[in-house]
Amino acid sequence: MWQPVLTISGYILGILGLIMLIPAGFEVWKTGLMWSPFLSTATVTLFFGFSLFLSNNTSFTKISLKQAYLVTTMSWLLVCIFAAIPFYLYGTVDNITDAWFESMSGLTGTGATIFKNVEVLPKPILIWRSLLNGIGGLGVVIFAVALLPILGIGGMQIFQRENSDSNDKFMPKFSYIAKRIVAVYLALIVFCCVVYILCGMNWFDAINHAISVIGTGGFSTKNDSIAAFHSISIEMVTIPFMLAGAIPMTFYVLLLRGAPSDRNHQVATSLRLVFYVGAIVSLYLYFSSNNSLAQSLRYGFFTVTATITTTGLAATDYTLWGGWITAVILLLSLSGGCTGSTSGSIKIFRWQVVYAFLRKYLLSAIEANRIIPMKIGMINLSEKVSISVFVYLFSFMIALLVITLLLSLCGTDFSTAIAASTACVTNVGMGAVTNIGPQGNYAFFSPLVKYLLTFAMFIGRLEVITVMVIFSPSFWRR
Repeated sequence: MWQPVLTISGYILGILGLIMLIPAGFEVWKTGLMWSPFLSTATVTLFFGFSLFLSNNTSFTKISLKQAYLVTTMSWLLVCIFAAIPFYLYGTVDNITDAWFESMSGLTGTGATIFKNVEVLPKPILIWRSLLNGIGGLGVVIFAVALLPILGIGGMQIFQRENSDSNDKFMPKFSYIAKRIVAVYLALIVFCCVVYILCGMNWFDAINHAISVIGTGGFSTKNDSIAAFHSISIEMVTIPFMLAGAIPMTFYVLLLRGAPSDRNHQVATSLRLVFYVGAIVSLYLYFSSNNSLAQSLRYGFFTVTATITTTGLAATDYTLWGGWITAVILLLSLSGGCTGSTSGSIKIFRWQVVYAFLRKYLLSAIEANRIIPMKIGMINLSEKVSISVFVYLFSFMIALLVITLLLSLCGTDFSTAIAASTACVTNVGMGAVTNIGPQGNYAFFSPLVKYLLTFAMFIGRLEVITVMVIFSPSFWRR
């Protein structure tokens, strides 16, 4: 069982090692030196990766469901471990705990940071943080699956575990899907970067923020995030690009092919949610503060979009707006973007399933003999889909509750505990309290709390069930 898992995990590590050459090349180009800590890390990562690959490489044409779960979990853990090494080698962190936290935050697209001042960090580290957002946004596994046909391995099972969305089976060969998803993803990043440069960003900030925005990761090169640029145009163009990252990548592929998509309803619902909630928050801000209507709309829509898409960038400090707004932000973080997108949290599709089930139940309570189909748009939902959604929601809420209780047990006050656990499990990053909000960071937490939050980010990114299956005793029985 382990040989295919180790082969694929080694292959993914090899890809990570090659990506490390990007910040290494940047440092060599800028400094003129022939050595970089990234070169050392890339060498070690490539060695371990290809050692795993070559020592376990055997002829196999498919992997089992258990192996799919294992390779997803193991690849994420291994990549996070090796991705943490540069933070330690550069001396930007004092311990492995902080390096592990920052690495996991970047790869899971959470955007929570332990750095109090990111503007003093070396530029190769800033590039690396953004690249982690980019890798994690699309998913480490999907990058490998795009190339797995070279090895003669089918990747659909891994893709299902990574995205938890069976509706992506719209093409006969997954290699066809994956390559076009990667192409669309990179095209969006390039487009976003160009627009940022036209809006006045320098090329370095533009590249880093474009990767972070499309990957809905939230890492920034500035302490004040997007607010540091004091630019309405930059904030306004960031909003549609955050939404672009929260829309399924397969939606763009189908759109370019001119094929009909059953995801239109999910996308439309997501956009409507941003519009309506953004309008409500903006009006509340206008009537409860000294902001003009234009400022209220500017900050209201940006904050709502950043939260729903789980990007976590900030145009202002929303924790200063009062308790009602922070409560709304906390609830919005449980929404998420569309399934099959780069965003985290529960996702719009699952809430649509809950609504469809509730509607059917209420109608059945009134008309017991009436046959009521459970539908989302034109999609007929099976009982299996609704059961899986409710199981996931239950597991998600239990994970949120347990992490909150453990944080409280470690001495964290309850408001910070619930805000931090929600921010990390949903992969939003920014908390609904001041100390971990737009102007805060996670540096003050104890090492034990940081490990708990790191685990929270991990299970949130892998959507809880994947990790729970691994820890289930029945999983290891033959």
